[in-house]
Amino acid sequence: MKNAIKVLLVLIVPVMVATSCKKDVSENDPGKPTGGSGTKPPVENAYNNVVETKPPVQKGITINVNGNIGGYQQALPALYDSTTKRYPLLVFIHGIGELGDGSTQLYNAANVGVARLIKDKKFPPNFVVNSKNFSFIVISPQIKKWDYTTVAKDVNDMITFAINKYRIDTTRIYVSGLSMGGGYTWDYAGTYASRIAAIAPICGASGPNDSKVKTIANAKLPVWAFHNDDDGTVASSNSKNWVSKINALNPPTKARLTLWPTGGHDAWTKATSPAYKENNMNMYEWMLQYTRIK
Repeated sequence: MKNAIKVLLVLIVPVMVATSCKKDVSENDPGKPTGGSGTKPPVENAYNNVVETKPPVQKGITINVNGNIGGYQQALPALYDSTTKRYPLLVFIHGIGELGDGSTQLYNAANVGVARLIKDKKFPPNFVVNSKNFSFIVISPQIKKWDYTTVAKDVNDMITFAINKYRIDTTRIYVSGLSMGGGYTWDYAGTYASRIAAIAPICGASGPNDSKVKTIANAKLPVWAFHNDDDGTVASSNSKNWVSKINALNPPTKARLTLWPTGGHDAWTKATSPAYKENNMNMYEWMLQYTRIK
């Protein structure tokens, strides 16, 4: 009997030792990073708490998101493929001068706004808000045609696509854009305000209507708008009227408007600059204060 027990222990102990030393290389293990699909549920790994120090990596992606978006500029944190965590999403929409097919003209979408900052390595890899570190996934879609009837759908389709493809923290989705894209931002928020955490429209080419204003105010959506008062292309009254009408409904977070006296149509260079701050926060840090409770 004693001999039988000794034999059994001899067989069991090596198996136990081998099992404890084995590295479980699963789809979510740091040794085998997840790709861009985000289909696996996130799990903790050592990389998740590493603060990004290298610039985000941007590249053009040609794909039919819908009939009016044929591609986009994708910017991912440098360590994205080594982590399993979910990231804040910033969708930034260009102006009318950057319209294109999403393929041979896709480079235009990287020449303005946040995508240009990333292209020039001037977009911070990390933001600290409330003692927490954040890095954005930035998606800059290229719109084919400025069709007023599809504006909200275009942005919503882009967000849905991004959620399905990348690891997005769906409580932290933000939308911004300039000129035409600023108008897209207002109109999207006026339709789907409850899906996003904050917006930052810049010299937005859209005037308010009462229904969209009410949607934004009722959703308690934080707004920070930017405009130059001498803008000869898109009247600053657009931004003034949106903000004043929203605030007239007494939302818990008052809509903000930064109105510079001069600068013409280009309010985006200053607005998107990480160096421009109010109350010690730039546009991105301001956004990250807010989450959308699902």
